[in-house]
Amino acid sequence: MDDEETRREFGENVNMTAKQLEDWLRTDESKDAGQHKNGGESVGHESGRRIIGILNKKKNDVSADDLAHMRKVVGYVHRHLAQRPSGDVDETTWRYSLMNWGHDPLKKRSP
Repeated sequence: MDDEETRREFGENVNMTAKQLEDWLRTDESKDAGQHKNGGESVGHESGRRIIGILNKKKNDVSADDLAHMRKVVGYVHRHLAQRPSGDVDETTWRYSLMNWGHDPLKKRSP
């Protein structure tokens, strides 16, 4: 995936604004979701903080390291969406994990 494709895919998959993600990451649901390293912050929560930084950058300020993380985010969202559980997902760890990565599966796409 080249840099432009990475930016496009990231923009399509991260459907929360930096402010929405920032507010979400403050919640207990966000902090409890995902895989935790040695009882610390979850991988997704850490990724969410990183995504906020990327979203707040100007296009020309995005580094190669940022682009690598953007690819990781796109891959995670794709894989996780494929594992959608049946039924109402409104208050599920599945949804909360995705939201830590900047994607709310219940959010409607803008036209």
